[in-house]
Amino acid sequence: MTMILRQKKAGAKESKNMQLSADIYERARLTRDVRFDGRFFIGVKTTSIYCRPICPVKMPKAQNVLFFASAAAASEAGFRPCLRCRPECAPGSPAWYGTSTTVRRGLRLIADGALNQGNVIQLAERLGVTDRHLRRLFNQHLGASPLAVAHTGRLHFAKRLLDETSLTMTQVALAAGYGSVRRFNDQFKNTYGRTPSELRKRRRNIPHNSCNRRMGMTLRLPYREPFDWSSMLRFLAVRATPGVEEVVDDRYTRTFTVAGQPGVVEVRPAESPGFLMLTIYAVATEHLFEVTQIAREALDLDAPILEIAQWLGQDKRLGVLVRRQPGIRVPGAWNGFELTVRAVLGQQISVKAATTIAGRLTERYGQPFDVQQIVPRSSRGESTLSRVFPTPARLVKARLTNLGITQSRVELIRRLAAASEEGEIKFDSAQEPEKFCQKLQAIRGIGEWTAQYVAMRVLRDPDAFPASDLGLLKGIEPGKKSTPKNLAKRAERWRPWRAYAAMHLWNSLADSGE
Repeated sequence: MTMILRQKKAGAKESKNMQLSADIYERARLTRDVRFDGRFFIGVKTTSIYCRPICPVKMPKAQNVLFFASAAAASEAGFRPCLRCRPECAPGSPAWYGTSTTVRRGLRLIADGALNQGNVIQLAERLGVTDRHLRRLFNQHLGASPLAVAHTGRLHFAKRLLDETSLTMTQVALAAGYGSVRRFNDQFKNTYGRTPSELRKRRRNIPHNSCNRRMGMTLRLPYREPFDWSSMLRFLAVRATPGVEEVVDDRYTRTFTVAGQPGVVEVRPAESPGFLMLTIYAVATEHLFEVTQIAREALDLDAPILEIAQWLGQDKRLGVLVRRQPGIRVPGAWNGFELTVRAVLGQQISVKAATTIAGRLTERYGQPFDVQQIVPRSSRGESTLSRVFPTPARLVKARLTNLGITQSRVELIRRLAAASEEGEIKFDSAQEPEKFCQKLQAIRGIGEWTAQYVAMRVLRDPDAFPASDLGLLKGIEPGKKSTPKNLAKRAERWRPWRAYAAMHLWNSLADSGE
């Protein structure tokens, strides 16, 4: 009876939130349209199970299904995840798409673990709203409460670890953010009607994938197709800081820090389409979820790429570029301070020159890191990784002489490091881009170009646009002169996806050899 009442309430909420899209979702369900995978979920009233729109099971009748904007909404309505289509493997819903700014920022904070130890009241305070207003926004846009979203995220990540790794139950519970193994077991029994151990026994193939410091942990990262991995690698390769990053063949590898400890990540294409393979080395189990979320954002896996292409394709110039490379993404950042320093170094010089200087900076002030002790030689060959990028504390009083950096740029890097160290500038991707850019530009020596570029890659702002960039001015009308004012005016029609327009224009220059 309780389940029936919850489903009736769910039906009312579902009708209110999704009535304008019901016809579209029904067609997507009937055709198992992969483009909608992760965009909505289907609750089957006769089985109390929720599925992805691509689920291969026998198609339920229309009168027996409900549509939900998120897996959390379906779970909160009393439906349990399908063991056949595995909703935890669906591409993530883009954090900004179809939601308010507050919800977008809230989702990013939740993904970063804001509710693992804190509560909704504290989350609302960080977002500058009341907890009541935050709950109302989440219910309006996602059909679920902030806590339900956090719980579903932890549950899905834990289920993937059960299926794809040989971690112990204690390690899985710790990695997914559960406070105890008992709580972890109870959550799975309440959701799946089975214990984690019973679910693991259902696997056909037992992966040899434990959280071993030497061998690393490998996970599949689902993404929305199409995904132009080659253009992503090309962009990262020319900007790869020597000693910190490297691109070899079809793999991107880099050093980073989490909780003050150095680690290494490697990303490569999976054998099956729709996935990348992420291998994490030297990271404690409790930080696996955090690193995985950073990787998803840094690689822009959840962008609604088809909608973006359709919108930008209306422009004559961009339409040609979008059709040529429809899967271009906006590379994010593994470390906000690192990328901002790189942007500062790149002011008024070439990308190649900035990369060389960044390597010198890292060689002198970066923390030495013996990658050979972490990553097996067979998986990396002769690696050039040797350092972790310098921290703000290290650069506050650094002399930075004989590196090829102008004195004005030296002073700017020190000011930036001091502002970061003192907390005046934070690189939290959940903050409002406009306010962040204002704070960043308040630092003498940082202008609109740098602020917009950092907002694009660090804050993941899909509408950031450095209109004065020379590459963009060249790319918009090849062979002709354009001005920042004219480009900014034309780019108004590209909102809210101007960052993707910038990537297409930059890639067009790379294709032409400029």
